[in-house]
Amino acid sequence: MNARGYRSTRTALFDGIEEGGIRASAYSSHEIDEHENERAMDGLQDRVSILKRISGDINEEVEAHNRMLDRMGNDMDSSRGFLSGTVDKFKTVFETKSSRRMGTLVASFVALFMLVYYLTR
Repeated sequence: MNARGYRSTRTALFDGIEEGGIRASAYSSHEIDEHENERAMDGLQDRVSILKRISGDINEEVEAHNRMLDRMGNDMDSSRGFLSGTVDKFKTVFETKSSRRMGTLVASFVALFMLVYYLTR
């Protein structure tokens, strides 16, 4: 083999390896990019599932509060009805201006206040 033939054969051999090395390097970087993308996607999936769980918890909490507010509204309506009846009775008592009824009313109001005070204490 002459020197020129040896050189072209050697160049052909090593050029292929270098190109293969470049291709392998590019392939490896492509593989690394895909691996990083998959890892990032897994992280995003975890975050999405956490957000989904949190939003579900928030939804349950909002529904519970809405139910509680509805019950409170109903209780307030019934209290309003009870108080309006009591106010009507007070109006009746004050319109008659009977001193005996007034004394009974004040005494019962004070007794009721004392009872509520001792029960809540």
